[in-house]
Amino acid sequence: MNWLNMVVIVLGLGLFETIASIDNAVINAEVLSTMQPKARKWFLLWGLIIAVFLVRGLLPWMIVWAVNPSLGPIGALTSTFSSDPSVKESVEKAAPILLAGGGTFLIFLFFHWLFLEEKHFGLPRVERFFLKNGIWFYATVSIVLSLIVWFTLKQNPMMAFGAVLGSTAFFITHGFKQNAEAKEKSLTDKSLSDISKLLYLEIIDATFSIDGVLGAFAFTLSVPLILLGNGLGALVVRELTVGNIERIKKYIFLKNGAMYSILFLGSFMLMNAFGIEMPEWISSVTTFSVVLFFFLKSHYHLKLQISKQP
Repeated sequence: MNWLNMVVIVLGLGLFETIASIDNAVINAEVLSTMQPKARKWFLLWGLIIAVFLVRGLLPWMIVWAVNPSLGPIGALTSTFSSDPSVKESVEKAAPILLAGGGTFLIFLFFHWLFLEEKHFGLPRVERFFLKNGIWFYATVSIVLSLIVWFTLKQNPMMAFGAVLGSTAFFITHGFKQNAEAKEKSLTDKSLSDISKLLYLEIIDATFSIDGVLGAFAFTLSVPLILLGNGLGALVVRELTVGNIERIKKYIFLKNGAMYSILFLGSFMLMNAFGIEMPEWISSVTTFSVVLFFFLKSHYHLKLQISKQP
């Protein structure tokens, strides 16, 4: 892997982490506005360290190590940069299991947004149609999982197990997210202690980071690059949380860009799992392109709204 590819991957990861974490940033900003300055500073400093190193750094490392225990902890961290043929072979053998699980998780995440979540319609005809037919979400993801398992069983039974784990991870984390969104109003209650709010914000942040961590494997299997890219995204999200979240909320189709990026990344992961080779830059370029499209669409909409004001 050359330096240019590494830079493209890190920038793509940073953008994906930023866009995918907008909902998290909104919740953080709302809760932080009710806290004392000292508690806000603690969250923005130490919360960032926890988010980057303990969650976005530790979790991908543990995932790579879990799907390939023969590498050991150090090997799991440095495997992508290793010149040892046996290490490379071990990574290549285990990668489809991870990719099948991550791809399934992201596909489920996209379909949940498409079928069930309220949204600003970036692609009105398509998104309005699926939202009206939200009852079909569970049938759709069940059929998708059945098809993935059917085809993976023929290739590698462990890939099928990975896909099932991906679907399980989706429903577990989705439950936490729903609870986080339901608790947001109670967290803004000034009668709650700042310590309680801090602890809950850390749990919310860890839950929301799952999407970014699993999506990162569509870009690379290198834990150091994932740490750099997701860390960059986490820094940007903290900056948005502090001073620019109201401005970002005006770009109403950015969430659409994040979700369509997730669809593409999940698809790329599944294709890679089945041995369809993808260029190293494809995930980053696709993410940039999709986000740019919806950013420009949001910008145009914002200008239109401003022009209508008296």
